[in-house]
Amino acid sequence: MVTNLPAEAKAKWLKVLEARTLEEKIKALEEFLSAVPKHKGTENLREWATKRLAELRDELEERKRKATRRGVSFLVEKEGAAQVVLVGLPNSGKSLLVHKLTGAKTRVSEVPFSTTFPQVGMLRYEDIYFQLVDTPPILPGKGPYNTKVMGLCRNADLILLVLDATRDVVSDYLALRRELESAGILLTRPKGRVEIERFKTGKVGIRVTMMGELVNATVEDVKKLLASYNIYNAHVRIMGSVSLDDVEHAIFGNVLYKPSVTVVNKIDLGDKAVVQELVSKAGVPGVVVGVSALTGEGLDKLGELIFRELEIIRVYTKSPHGGVSNKPLILKRGATVLDVARRVHDDFVKNFHYARIWGPSSKYPGEKVGLDHVLMDKDV
Repeated sequence: MVTNLPAEAKAKWLKVLEARTLEEKIKALEEFLSAVPKHKGTENLREWATKRLAELRDELEERKRKATRRGVSFLVEKEGAAQVVLVGLPNSGKSLLVHKLTGAKTRVSEVPFSTTFPQVGMLRYEDIYFQLVDTPPILPGKGPYNTKVMGLCRNADLILLVLDATRDVVSDYLALRRELESAGILLTRPKGRVEIERFKTGKVGIRVTMMGELVNATVEDVKKLLASYNIYNAHVRIMGSVSLDDVEHAIFGNVLYKPSVTVVNKIDLGDKAVVQELVSKAGVPGVVVGVSALTGEGLDKLGELIFRELEIIRVYTKSPHGGVSNKPLILKRGATVLDVARRVHDDFVKNFHYARIWGPSSKYPGEKVGLDHVLMDKDV
C-alpha cells in the first residue's frame, strides 16, 4: 500500500484529480511526483506516475500538432460502437489484418516499424461498426512507440493482441502482457472493482454502496482512507471482493481493466496447435483464435468475438406510432430502461410512467415495464 505517503503528496494528488486541462494535469502531476518520497513502498506508484506523465505530454504535443495541422496525429477520436486497438510485436501482421477486415489503406510491409502512426478502419458486425486502430509495433522494454501505444490502449474499449504463429507465441504474449501491466492495464478481470464518484458541491459526505464485500477492512476504514486524501464528498461503489488496496488504486486510477481478444495470425504458415498451447501455458483471459490475414481464414469470426467480449447490447427505440430506429443505442450488458431514458433525454426520466418492450427481455410483445427493467440484446 502507498498510504504512508506524506500529507503533502496526498494533497498534491487531489490537485491532479481537480485539474481540468492537459497543461494543468501535467503541472499537477509533476508537483505530485516531486512530493512522493523514493523508497520501496512507492516504486510502483512512481513508475506509473512517470509513465502517465509521459503519456500526457505526448497527448499535449499531439493536440498541438492537430490544432496547427502539422503532420499526422496520434490522437484517435472514438467512432462506432466501440474502439478496438491492435497491439503486437514487429511484423505480427496487424496492418494486413486491419486492411482485410475493414478495407482501410494501411501500410503493409515486411519492414519493421513501417507503421509509425495509428491507422483506422471500420469493421462491420451485423448492423453496427467497430473502430479498429492499427498501431506501431511494441518492443518489450523501451520501444520507440511504447508509451504512445499504451496511451491509445488506456482509451480503448477492447485490446486486440496480434501474435505471429511462426514465432514463440507464449513468450510473445507474455511480453506484451507485461508491457501492458507495467502501464497499469490489466487483461485479467479483477476479482473486485471500485468506482469513486466525487462531488464538488454540497455536503453529501462519503456514501458507500456495497455490491460485494470488503476484505480485511470496514466501511469506516474506507472513509478514513479517503479523508487522508482530503476526499469528503463521494459515492463509493464496491463490486466483488475488494481490499483497501483496491480502494486506493481507484483513488489514483492507475489500474485499468480492458477486455481483450488474442489473435494468432499467420496460422497458415505455423502449427495450428499453438493456439491451444497459448491457452494452456499462458493463462490467456478472454478468447484466443487462429487466423490468417493473408488467406482470410478465421477472419469472419472476429466481429462476433469482439462483440461478445465487449459485453455490450443493442437496444432500438420506437416512438408510439412510428417505426423502429435503424441505429441502435449501444449499452453495457445489464443496462436497464433507466439507462435508455437517460441516453435519450433527461425529461424521459423526470416524466416517466412506463415503457413498452418488444424483444428477448419481454414476457410478451409490448410488455409495460418500469425503469429498473433489465434489457437484453436486440430489445426494442
